[in-house]
Amino acid sequence: MKPRTELQNGQGAVPQPHQPTTLRDVALVSWGDIEDSSGSAAAIPYLLAAIASGDKAAAQNALDRLRHRICRHGFVIVGQATAVTVPFLWDLVQRPQTSCRVQILRLLRNIADARQWETTTAAYPKLRRRHGDHIEWESAARRAVHAQRSIIPRLLAERDNELVDATEALASTLTD
Repeated sequence: MKPRTELQNGQGAVPQPHQPTTLRDVALVSWGDIEDSSGSAAAIPYLLAAIASGDKAAAQNALDRLRHRICRHGFVIVGQATAVTVPFLWDLVQRPQTSCRVQILRLLRNIADARQWETTTAAYPKLRRRHGDHIEWESAARRAVHAQRSIIPRLLAERDNELVDATEALASTLTD
């Protein structure tokens, strides 16, 4: 079975926006063939499983580790694996049993705001030749967050005020 991804520039998998991705689909991604900020993205499925596990401490630890891999420093340096991971984060945030939903929404907002490479190469165009992949990964990650914004109304209907506040903050980022 072929993964629900497409290759762009021969560099990395980017989810097709018209096909929703759930944790059931995690095995369809060739994680070992793409990289995150730590190297091989092969650990990402295990981190996603830990986030979904229902164990609050394990989920928080896994989310912290995942954040470091796909959006280092919390707001910059997205990588090749970021866009591929985003649909799984959207799936997790919809699950009431996921203990770190608010933190996932904040991570999605950070990814949607990431423009480090785009901003840097606008100021220094010569860097584009050297860091073009990073610019595309950053753009693909933002598109991946935007692609599933239709989930936001359901999250706004939740009773958890902190979740609603985090959803509103993400929604305000996605209006541009």
